[in-house]
Amino acid sequence: MSEIPGTAGDIVWQSSPPGSIYDYVRIASFSIGPDGLIEQWSLRAADLFGMASHEVVGRDPVDAFMPAELRDEGRLRVAEILDGKEWTGFVPFRIPGQGGVRGVAEIYVMPTETVSGKRAALCIVVDVRALRLIETDLAASQAIFGQSPFGFVLFGTDFTVVRANQRFATVFGGEADDHRGRTVDDYLPGPEADRLSGTLKRVLETGEAVTDLQLVGSAPGAGDRRHWSMNLYRVHSGAGRPVGVAGLATDVTRRHMAAREAASARRNLALLNEVGARIGNSLDLETTARELLDVAVPGFCDLASVDLYQGLVTGEEAHPGSSGPRSQEPGGSAELRRVAMASAVSDALSATEPESGAPDGPAGPPALGSVHRYPFSSPCAVALRTRRVEDVPGDDSSFVHSTLAVPMVAHDTVVGLVQFSRAKGSESFGERDRALATELAARAAVCIDNARLYRREHERALILQRSLLPPGDPEAAGLDIACRYLPGNTATEVGGDWFDVIELPGHRTALVVGDVMGRGLRAAVAMGELRTAVRTLALLDLEPAEVLSALDEVARGLGTPGGGDRSDGFGGGAQWPSRAAHKSREADLSEVYLATCVYAVYDPVTRRCTFANAGHLPPVVVEPGEPPLLLDVPPGMPLGVGGEPFEEVEVELKEGALLALYTDGLVESRGHPLDEGLEALRAALTSPVRPLEDVCDHVLTTLDTRHGEDDIALLMARIQGLPAHAIGDWTLPREPRSVGRARELARGQLLAWDLDDLVDTTELLVSELVTNALRYGEGEIRLRLLLDRTLVCEVWDAGLVQPRRRRARDTDEGGRGLQLVGLLSAAWGSRRTPRGKTVWFELALPDGEPAAELSVEQLLSMY
Repeated sequence: MSEIPGTAGDIVWQSSPPGSIYDYVRIASFSIGPDGLIEQWSLRAADLFGMASHEVVGRDPVDAFMPAELRDEGRLRVAEILDGKEWTGFVPFRIPGQGGVRGVAEIYVMPTETVSGKRAALCIVVDVRALRLIETDLAASQAIFGQSPFGFVLFGTDFTVVRANQRFATVFGGEADDHRGRTVDDYLPGPEADRLSGTLKRVLETGEAVTDLQLVGSAPGAGDRRHWSMNLYRVHSGAGRPVGVAGLATDVTRRHMAAREAASARRNLALLNEVGARIGNSLDLETTARELLDVAVPGFCDLASVDLYQGLVTGEEAHPGSSGPRSQEPGGSAELRRVAMASAVSDALSATEPESGAPDGPAGPPALGSVHRYPFSSPCAVALRTRRVEDVPGDDSSFVHSTLAVPMVAHDTVVGLVQFSRAKGSESFGERDRALATELAARAAVCIDNARLYRREHERALILQRSLLPPGDPEAAGLDIACRYLPGNTATEVGGDWFDVIELPGHRTALVVGDVMGRGLRAAVAMGELRTAVRTLALLDLEPAEVLSALDEVARGLGTPGGGDRSDGFGGGAQWPSRAAHKSREADLSEVYLATCVYAVYDPVTRRCTFANAGHLPPVVVEPGEPPLLLDVPPGMPLGVGGEPFEEVEVELKEGALLALYTDGLVESRGHPLDEGLEALRAALTSPVRPLEDVCDHVLTTLDTRHGEDDIALLMARIQGLPAHAIGDWTLPREPRSVGRARELARGQLLAWDLDDLVDTTELLVSELVTNALRYGEGEIRLRLLLDRTLVCEVWDAGLVQPRRRRARDTDEGGRGLQLVGLLSAAWGSRRTPRGKTVWFELALPDGEPAAELSVEQLLSMY
């Protein structure tokens, strides 16, 4: 309604705008004069009945409006009205413009008087249809508003509550009418009330509805926080004028809690998934602990730390946590080392981390890398002892308000303790968080225990592997030797590379370098079996090609059932020679062992070196004043393939020449082609005159071996042939007097060498060997004495029968010569030669001490 200018006293005249309640009710009026005829006719009456004033004024209202069958009764009613009686009733009438359709009007007739005092009447007419429609709307509105299970509130244009239903009053107290005139400040705290007020204003101004407005507060008299969802929309009058904002409020606290639980469950599942993806990628204890904290902070907590038992970190076989509850010492927990820490807050804040039971040592939390104990009654010690999660209480001065001490248990073994902490302002740990913390710690514990087990096995494999390698400074006659062995930097398993330096009779030396394909303990064991086989074959003094052929049989036996899974006996339990390997075509290819190997035998007397190669990289020779040369040794097939013979190449090496044997890890990797690596190796060997150890170091530092993808074995030897004055070589005819001649030659040579102390023993043993050569051998006899680190005597003949040491009977006159050789020499033996055999013995050089005499037992053992 709009105000009309001009007032009289306290009365304000207003006009009703279109769309007001009166338009809905459609009230009309007309008057009846003393004569019973229509005297005045309002415009609303003309609209209602469809008749203009000139059509009805002066007419009988009964005749004008009522049907014929009701006119008699109608005239009686008009007469009563003119007599001064009020009347209300329903009168049917024809609705204009609808083809004779009748409507019903409710008429209220009030008697009146004219100026002259005559009786007249004023008639108020209402369309009954409009009344019924309004009643229906009101009933429907009341049903919806009053019976709704949701809180319904209507705000006026001044944002005060105009009306609220009983459901709203049930939540906020009192009766529905008690809420009239209240504002949002009566229901919500300041920030939320301001937000709702701003939203109401925006809805009223723009007419844009707002759905699912989330509000948080507490109902009057209740301390728990509630969550509501409100839908707001602007309410209009019939003419479209805004009259307020209606709000439908729903308590969604349970839904909000369920959503939080679902979000928490999703977060926990995502966290566990991330843990599974990120933890355990390394077999290093400290790295695994850091991976756990990288996931937990800040996804699960604000601060965290990991303590592992000191015995586990140092690699002790039985760390304290393996004995469960008995792992506590009288004064508290066993020693632990802090291996990882993480914080999502600044360093200044992380320094206020709770002391978690005040471990022994300086005040405050343990530093990274420090070793400490927890007092017996502290939550951390209790957690380690009971294997249950314990809450660590905080204090007001600490930045941390909630901490969980979680034991790390794997395979019924406690490996350490992890602490998760949340700072003030973060939500405290709940039961779901405790379960998640236990799962996180358990997964990390399994990975750490696996790392511990791997480290133990890896160390054992390394010990096995390195125990099979020759000592750091192997010695050989006529050779200056240097070697290097570097395990792969980043490899998680041991490899099968090996090298060896084997002393052979006659001051000869076998140089071996090999590589078992594959990695792991099985490759290391196979390497050990092959190395053992090489040493055994070398003692037989076979030619290099024969050694590789026999070794190929051993390698094929390693991949057959009962072949190479053991390391006991010759060839690791391989069937020697392993004929089954030829027939075992059904064997799993994954069990077949392949290896490459180069075997060289160097003779310092002739400075000749004989090579045989089984699929290995070629040796490198650098002679003085010459460029490095890759020896053209036929590579042959790798060991374990079989079916192909091996070839030999004999090379005469100059004095001071350098020989290099190596494995492929030195010259080849994924990003380094073999040709480039070999060329780089040759370039690194262009200055071989420096000390051999320096040459080795120069090769390793010059070549790009930083990749560490494979093991590296490098064996280098500088040729230093025996000088002529250290060799005594004579040929004796096949006649009895050659025995005496051999003794004279040996005596003269030893006296020239100032080895007077060895003359008698050497004469005796030379006499025995030459006598046997005359008695059992064939052809000419050759005697050779070699002086180096020991004295070696060799007797050659053309006979093929190998000497055999036997125990002579009491009645035998002979048969004790080889027994005597065995007793008096440091070592003796025989070997085949291309034209017969060689029997040799070796004597240690005198050290200034008197030579040991044979005991009675030793002498009697010959009889």
